Amino acid sequence: MHNHQAQRSTADYQALDAAHHIHAFLDQKALNEEGPRVITRGEGLYVWDSEGKKYLDGMSGLWCTNVGYGRQELIDAATQQLKQLSYYNMFFHTTHPAVVELSERLFSLLPGDCSHVIYTNSGSEANEVLIRTVRRFWDIMGQPDKKIFIGRHNGYHGSTVGSASLGGMAFMHEMGNLPIPGVEHIGEPYWFAHGGLQSPAEFGLKCAQELESKILQLGADKVAAFVAEPFQGAGGMIFPPESYWPEIQRICKKYDVLLCADEVIGGFGRTGEWFAHQHFDFQPDTLSIAKGLTSGYIPMGGLVLSRRMAQALVDKGGVFAHGLTYSGHPVAAAVALANLDVLQGDGMVAAVKQDTGPYLQTCLRQVFGQHPLVAEIQGVGMVAALQFAEDKPSRKLFANEDDITWRCRSHGFDEGVIIRATHGRMIMAPALAITRAQIDELVAKTQRAVDRTAKELGML
Repeated sequence: MHNHQAQRSTADYQALDAAHHIHAFLDQKALNEEGPRVITRGEGLYVWDSEGKKYLDGMSGLWCTNVGYGRQELIDAATQQLKQLSYYNMFFHTTHPAVVELSERLFSLLPGDCSHVIYTNSGSEANEVLIRTVRRFWDIMGQPDKKIFIGRHNGYHGSTVGSASLGGMAFMHEMGNLPIPGVEHIGEPYWFAHGGLQSPAEFGLKCAQELESKILQLGADKVAAFVAEPFQGAGGMIFPPESYWPEIQRICKKYDVLLCADEVIGGFGRTGEWFAHQHFDFQPDTLSIAKGLTSGYIPMGGLVLSRRMAQALVDKGGVFAHGLTYSGHPVAAAVALANLDVLQGDGMVAAVKQDTGPYLQTCLRQVFGQHPLVAEIQGVGMVAALQFAEDKPSRKLFANEDDITWRCRSHGFDEGVIIRATHGRMIMAPALAITRAQIDELVAKTQRAVDRTAKELGML
């Protein structure tokens, strides 16, 4: 199926791309030699490239197109808002209807202990704003020494200086003299790779208790916040053991350290709950949101604050010297509202919890449970990971696991499915709009890619 926009040849697009772009997280010289895939159209769960090849998008773009591609309601909302008020700011003692109505809806979905939001353009920006907001809060509370943030190794919170510092990706830190001062890290709750002989429950507890040790080492009067994803996204869709989050919650409460949940990937129905912290049953002080807020149709993010934090900032904070030109952008707000209408009106989040989510998870466990290459399957709702290992019983990882999963990912593209490789894990997060028939297609094409990889390794 050819797209009406494909007026140029693929080679033409690739040459121009190479002439002008530095892509994210890859070797640009190598990409230029190979030429990027040119995606020209999206509809529902599918995208097409400039050669007319169709792919089932098993990654919702970048974990963001929760309602799928081309939803008319979102297109109409953007069009209508562009005609009515294409832009206004929230600086000059002003607001506008779209952002007010969005917030009304957003807080009807959020737990009652959340009350205010600072809108941004992305998850990275939300986590950047988080750093200044948390430090400002402790200043107002008369504890200006509470400045240090604790993140986790292999956590991901964005690509700006501050957000990449909160994250724990060593290769990102090396490229930019990070982290900035006042950011520390503890281990990740990744049982398969680091659990050793401990049970998952023991390991989850031990990982959480690393936070307490770190707080005591730094001094509770110096630690402002613990920042973490409910499940690790870019790190490989890593789900912590069940013992982990209750202990983290206990420690944060004990030492009056803010618990900041990065819900950029987990938010807006991904786990079958509206927000991932609800699935894991803990209460954060802040939520960073983006991606699924607008289903990626227009950039928008936000930092959601607890009532306690917001009241301090409002009642005692005076002027907060922060602001973004596009904070609460009317078109983004209108699209976000239409997106939430679709997620609610079509019952997508409920379906992920009761129907399609359990179906996807069951299918993956049936198909890959005994697969020689797959040693563990993690996930819930519309997010899942297949852990590759050289030896299942000993949980021995491949020395070159990155190469192996990358090959599997490439086989996936060949088979017409987009799944992602992260270290030794193949990860997927299809749109919440997925049907059972499309889940069957996703699993079957993934199986073909995994089988091809296993055959190359002589394991099948």
